Amino acid sequence: RTIGDQIGEAKASGNLGNTLKILGQFDEAVVCCQRHLDISREQGDKVGEARALYNIGNVYHAKGKHLSWNTAQDPGYLPQEVKDTLQKASEYYERNLSLVKELGDRAAQGRAYGNLGNTQYLLGNFSEAIAFHKERLAIAKEFGDKAAERRAYSNLGNAHIFLGRFDISAEYYKKTLQLSRQLKDQAVEAQACYSLGNTCTLLQDYEKAIEYHLRHLVIAQELGDR
Repeated sequence: RTIGDQIGEAKASGNLGNTLKILGQFDEAVVCCQRHLDISREQGDKVGEARALYNIGNVYHAKGKHLSWNTAQDPGYLPQEVKDTLQKASEYYERNLSLVKELGDRAAQGRAYGNLGNTQYLLGNFSEAIAFHKERLAIAKEFGDKAAERRAYSNLGNAHIFLGRFDISAEYYKKTLQLSRQLKDQAVEAQACYSLGNTCTLLQDYEKAIEYHLRHLVIAQELGDR
């Protein structure tokens, strides 16, 4: 501010906002991120504007998740305050998405699609969530981003469960399992086995369910995860 460097002030405000978000001070975080957004717009800095929109979405997303921890309910069955907060997150991600499309930034589009999928899932809009996660998946494959691809499969599996499409869920979870082994991520492998065990139970394939749950158990023991 002293040297009148507005872009610098905008970036610093954005960083402050992200830090306050991590500290759980969501309302203060929004103020800082909004400052980042305002200055970026004044300066005609489209990249800064896109980043600020994404960051504000993240703050509302984190706040929504934080508020929903107190209500141990399935996605979609949320108190109004939580719904409103997640709806705001979704709106900012949508605005970010249209801007990064304009800028032709595919990687940023991937991030926006993933987060839109996650917020729609929490809101109980499972078909919308699936559409967004499919877009996320396509971009992850484009970039050869195996970790993002793995997350997309997992999220697609979760959303299909709530639509009662257990067989489709199982296929996505199998892909999650495959990729977690490729990535040598044992914790995620265990998680995928757990999801597959539950899905096989829903499909009444109890032999397979036992197999997956035993695998989950073995990895949990190996990792010393009580």
